[in-house]
Amino acid sequence: MLYAAEARQLGHGGIAAVARAAGVSKGCVSRGLAELDAGRAPDGRVRRPGAGRPALSEKDPGLGPALLALVEDTTQGDPIGPLTWTTKSLRRLADELAAQGRKVGRDTVAALLKAAGFSLRGNARVLAGSHHPDRDAQFRHINDTVKTFLDGGDPVISVDTKKKEQIGLFGQAGREWRPPGAPVKVLDHDFPTHATGTAIPYGIYDVARNTGYVVIGTDHDTAAFAVACLRRWWKEEGRSAYPSATRLLITADGGGSNSSRAKTWKANLALLASETGLEITVCHLPPGTSKWNRVEHRLFSFISMNWRARPLTSYDVALNLISSSTTRTGLTVTARLDTSSYPTGIDISQQHAAALAIHPDAFHGEWNYTIPPQPGIPDVPLHPPGPRSHPGHAHTFGATLATHPLLTGLDRHDLDRLAADIRDRLDALPPKQRPRHRKLTTENIIWATVLDQRGLSCSLTAYLFRIGENQMRALIKQVRPLLEDHGHRPKPIPARLIDPSALASYVMHATSQASEHDTTH
Repeated sequence: MLYAAEARQLGHGGIAAVARAAGVSKGCVSRGLAELDAGRAPDGRVRRPGAGRPALSEKDPGLGPALLALVEDTTQGDPIGPLTWTTKSLRRLADELAAQGRKVGRDTVAALLKAAGFSLRGNARVLAGSHHPDRDAQFRHINDTVKTFLDGGDPVISVDTKKKEQIGLFGQAGREWRPPGAPVKVLDHDFPTHATGTAIPYGIYDVARNTGYVVIGTDHDTAAFAVACLRRWWKEEGRSAYPSATRLLITADGGGSNSSRAKTWKANLALLASETGLEITVCHLPPGTSKWNRVEHRLFSFISMNWRARPLTSYDVALNLISSSTTRTGLTVTARLDTSSYPTGIDISQQHAAALAIHPDAFHGEWNYTIPPQPGIPDVPLHPPGPRSHPGHAHTFGATLATHPLLTGLDRHDLDRLAADIRDRLDALPPKQRPRHRKLTTENIIWATVLDQRGLSCSLTAYLFRIGENQMRALIKQVRPLLEDHGHRPKPIPARLIDPSALASYVMHATSQASEHDTTH
């Protein structure tokens, strides 16, 4: 009717002019004039009463309940319903309703779901794996203990091991701004065999100073490694930051290398307490609550954000990315590399454990305890029982067996000549293509490849040379083609060797039999 009123005021030609300006048909304006002439007053409606198709939910009152039955959780509805094991997308819901004889489009399904209060939601990670009855009480105990230490000016640190990362051209989660058509190209699979090493970041977060200290290990995540990181932090930062401190509070998870049940963790802490003169108090988080550890959301989360979409191609890259992690609240991080060996399988005897002075707290002493300085306590074994039990045994053991004729299939003269030939070929390669390792010489790498050709497992070869298995596999992969091109294709070792003890026994048994044979003849 508004168009009709404007056309009436314009007079002759007004209908056509209003129709062109408003983008409607002349018939629409004419019908409006007819309604004005009939004396009909505007009522706010655009269409005549009764115009438009009725809603599908009005035509089919059972449409809404049928749709809600499809989207009900299986725990509340039919456990073997039609959409139990498929995604409940709008298209699938519309198809399922059509199969029931209710033809409806995706837009209508979306409108009905919104009208019923539904919306797109992800999973909510709020359920703990286990819920101890004293969970909240332990958190209150930790908070009270932390406040007491901070009020007294004593250091409080939160510790944990971050997820292990493979060193190499592997993809990292997250996205980063890049020029168009120039994504960072990485390997399509994260196979460990393609890695040049493994990074084990152990983090220490200083609560009072808002500083982080991360040590990247290259061997194993053990209790000895965890305490070595604490010792290094105290020598480099803690001692100067808290010169008058006589005690230290550590908050940690209940598992992993700093497990509340691990005797090796407590034995190594006792050594640290004696070395530093600190009374060390430990409070473990209750089971299933590791995500609330301060080091997780005040240190590790920012490290993960800083190296998002950045392949960790070397240890130096990982160290630089960690040390450059900062926040607006003033977080600073120090990063260090630890290439020491931390073998697994270390056991603390009952006599050793009994000699440790560990004072459990009155409230859950298995989670909360204090270790005072106690000079004269026994040292923690550096190697597990067996072939690696003696500190100097590993070097002698590996160096002797790695070149033994029974394993290499060559006497020492022929082995040295072969190594010299292959070394010349390696020297002819571009520097970036030559195999390198900070602990091994070129001859060591060639000997290891000869053992690999003879069928010795990569784990045993890595054990002989005291490096990581992934690192050894990468080195062998570079050298083996050169040996094969040289024409060296030895026969496999005529024995199945599965561990270091079997390896040593095989060599000693074969050597003794050869000696008896020579004596007899």
